[in-house]
Amino acid sequence: MKTYVARRLLALVPVALVVATVAFVLIHLAPGDPASVIAGPDASADEVERLQQQLGLDAPLPVQLVRWYGRLLQGDLGQSIFLRKPVTEAIVDRLEPTLLLTVFAVVIAVVIGVPAGVLSARYHNTATDQAFMVLALLGVSIPNFLLGLIFVLVFSVWLGWFPVAGYSPLEYGWLKTLRSLVLPAFALGLVQSALIARIARSAMLDVLREQYITTGRSKGLGERALVYKHALKNAMIPTVTIVGISFAVLVSGAVVVETVFNIPGLGRLVISAVLRRDYPVIQGVVLAIAGVYMLINLAIDLSYLLFDPRVRYR
Repeated sequence: MKTYVARRLLALVPVALVVATVAFVLIHLAPGDPASVIAGPDASADEVERLQQQLGLDAPLPVQLVRWYGRLLQGDLGQSIFLRKPVTEAIVDRLEPTLLLTVFAVVIAVVIGVPAGVLSARYHNTATDQAFMVLALLGVSIPNFLLGLIFVLVFSVWLGWFPVAGYSPLEYGWLKTLRSLVLPAFALGLVQSALIARIARSAMLDVLREQYITTGRSKGLGERALVYKHALKNAMIPTVTIVGISFAVLVSGAVVVETVFNIPGLGRLVISAVLRRDYPVIQGVVLAIAGVYMLINLAIDLSYLLFDPRVRYR
């Protein structure tokens, strides 16, 4: 197990380098540059050129890439051009709301999606099954930003139960933080719960057709015991996989929802960095999200041991 984990962690290094290279090249090939944005529309060409030299943007792209690699090897993501502070510090400052929002949304997605999928499979081809699948299809079809706007209109404007927008940090009390994240978390989580429900239903139906389930029925085991004691554990492997993928998707997909609800997380940081052409911040956030994806994939692989003892890692 330890050897397997060590190999997987080492394998993350070249993947991270490829992601960093692609992000660096694509961002620098985009039109516009930070010097022009900082200098303003009335700046002369000489002023823009001097500013490019100060920012190190006048060097050829391969030279800038080598410098970027050198900083990465030292654990340095660079200095934000507009925020005037290290990119790592900028990411850490915005990490709390994004991380809490993502975890809250995943909990909502799992609590709703897994039971819905299991019940839908248990009552296959009944009105219950069809009702759950219609709701799942509806959930997948509605964009999370539209769902967020509907929630704001109903629960904030009309009913006044939750704040319209904003985020309350944990230092002001976890209840206030939870209240500020309820609507955006449901806007994100409900969409993912629909996907999880469909995957859980499909996995349960496959397991319920297995020979050992048929044998259990022939021996008189109750349907509840067959479903929740024997079938559910085996159906959890594909379900856990999609839950892990959903977590990674929510980390990167919270950009729009954070903008809708005016939450100062990584999403708003990326949007402001793109508008300002703040290359170091964009590259740092992309690399951080890629790292989250890779670590979640590793966690998913290791979680299989909990549900299937036949899985072995060497």
